[in-house]
Amino acid sequence: MRHIDKIIIHCTATPRHRDVTVTEIDSWHRARGWNGIGYHYLIRLDGTIETGRPIDLAGAHCRGQNSRSVGIAYAGGLETDGHTPADTRTPQQRAALRTLVGRLLTLYPGSSVHGHNEFSSKKCPCFNVSVEFNTK
Repeated sequence: MRHIDKIIIHCTATPRHRDVTVTEIDSWHRARGWNGIGYHYLIRLDGTIETGRPIDLAGAHCRGQNSRSVGIAYAGGLETDGHTPADTRTPQQRAALRTLVGRLLTLYPGSSVHGHNEFSSKKCPCFNVSVEFNTK
């Protein structure tokens, strides 16, 4: 079993109102030469939580953090123009994210919650994770 001490939140960098599936992201990531989807979970527009990469396998979502983290992505993160970063989460996605993070913190006590942007120069996940999850 992997030692997990971080939960890292991402967006899919897709336009507002465009839903995506684990199957789609899996094909995107395979096209980049990866061995499958890099995220462990995906939260779709309607709040459905889909399982991606098995939790017992290291993710491929945050360079330097994959071996000890769980990666969660929500569908969205860009305005309808497909370029402007924005917090596009639906109310259902916000609720599902809170539920999933809570469940993971119970499974992995002492873990910290982060946005991808804390480890990279990207805007992802396009909201302030430390404020929303009271991590600072």
